[in-house]
Amino acid sequence: MIRYPAIDPIAFSVPALKLFGHTIGPLSVHWYGVMYLLGFAAARWLARRRARAPGSTWKPVDVDDLIFFGMLGVIFGGRIGYVLFYGLKFWAEDAWYPFKIWDGGMSFHGGLLGVAIALALFARWRGRRIADVYDFTAPLPALGLFFGRIGNFINGELWGKATTVPWGFEVKGEVRHASQLYEATLEGLVLFAVLWWFTSRPRPLLAPSGLFLVIYGTARSLVEFVRVPDEHIGYLAGGWVTEGQLLSLPMILAGLAMLAWAYRTRMPSGNFAVAR
Repeated sequence: MIRYPAIDPIAFSVPALKLFGHTIGPLSVHWYGVMYLLGFAAARWLARRRARAPGSTWKPVDVDDLIFFGMLGVIFGGRIGYVLFYGLKFWAEDAWYPFKIWDGGMSFHGGLLGVAIALALFARWRGRRIADVYDFTAPLPALGLFFGRIGNFINGELWGKATTVPWGFEVKGEVRHASQLYEATLEGLVLFAVLWWFTSRPRPLLAPSGLFLVIYGTARSLVEFVRVPDEHIGYLAGGWVTEGQLLSLPMILAGLAMLAWAYRTRMPSGNFAVAR
């Protein structure tokens, strides 16, 4: 058993300042926000590194616009997705709930849809195939997912079920699975390692995107077996099916379909000028 350290969710605070006769602040910067910034910074660094690789059709300058579009997709899609998938009850009680982002609530599945739309717009603007943009981006979110789950752990949220395993964390007198750390490992580190290796050389069109969907969807579905569902939603069926599993199933099926199509047609990737 490991005792949870009860980390302060606030990374640092800035005292109130007077500027031109107006008081600004005080301002508290939360670790969760810091983790988002680390995720975006990691994605930009990785994308620019990949763009500089021999044979890449991408330029480092393209990456900044790509990350900007991706950030918009994550923020707007993540919040809208949370409200629609998990927060309809709260929205019914408060018409302004979708705008109260300081109360928390971001959905990966909503963020994924938001990023998909944002990257499609980016592809059209830059005259690239949407599938190529998706494939280039496939390994980039993983470290962001890792940092995000660490943020959940720091906040002391999204704990797993009660357990007797020796690596469980004691939280408020009860030992629980650290499902946030399980997700950080599977959805973050494992997903990144596999996708970064897989995309290091040309693959058939949509194969990287399909592999991303399969690995994430599978990892999320597995962790859901030990993660406690949102209290206001609970289990959807059979005492074990969760909203997260329901949303992940289409990802897995779509990913398998994309992989099958990719290796049947073997259309070349547009992200590489020449095969290496």
